[in-house]
Amino acid sequence: MASLSDPQAVADLFGVAHEPINLAVGTPERSAPGAEEAAGPSARRGSGRARRHPGRGRRSAEPPPEGDADLGPEADPVSVGRKILLDQLTGRARSRADLAKKLAERNVPDDVALGLLDRFEEVGLIDDAAFAREWVAQRQEGRGLARRALAQELRRKGIDDELAREALDTVEEEDEIEAARLLVQRKLRSMRGLDKQVAIRRLVGMLARKGYSSGVSFRVVREELDADLADPEL
Repeated sequence: MASLSDPQAVADLFGVAHEPINLAVGTPERSAPGAEEAAGPSARRGSGRARRHPGRGRRSAEPPPEGDADLGPEADPVSVGRKILLDQLTGRARSRADLAKKLAERNVPDDVALGLLDRFEEVGLIDDAAFAREWVAQRQEGRGLARRALAQELRRKGIDDELAREALDTVEEEDEIEAARLLVQRKLRSMRGLDKQVAIRRLVGMLARKGYSSGVSFRVVREELDADLADPEL
């Protein structure tokens, strides 16, 4: 998946030659087409020093307009939509469905949103297959989620079933079992002295919420409880 740090992807997006584009806060080396229209009339005023009037302080910063105000009479929907997508993709990948929802919330017309999403997909800034693989890897390793729970999350993200299956196939059964063991081992540290049946019920419930089947859950819990009881140092 391309990112906003990839100058070629950004150049392709705006349909310009590959030149340095500064996406950081500050003065850009090259203004993106339509940027002045999206920013409004204030962006086209001179850059000279503003006049100060006696007795008047600086105006407090105001939040950007929401809802219908996003598409005022002078706003270019394409520029507005493009900025929304760039802001959403800064720092993290997102699914196409999530981005489409964000554009709809900000009242970007459907035909404009469709064209922008297609264009971002063409240059690699939107890639649901790569997003799904990254999501599965992070959530499986970081939170120990089983494939069933991961499938539900991908569905909520609007990922196509085939792409979701391909991403879930990267999780081996051995990896899933090992993740379940680590979850149980960590939880056992706070369950010393608890009745065995109560401990089993709580541990199995925890694994079930992570998407593990009852068969895997009971097997891992019993094995870890037996190992815990057999350890003379515990």
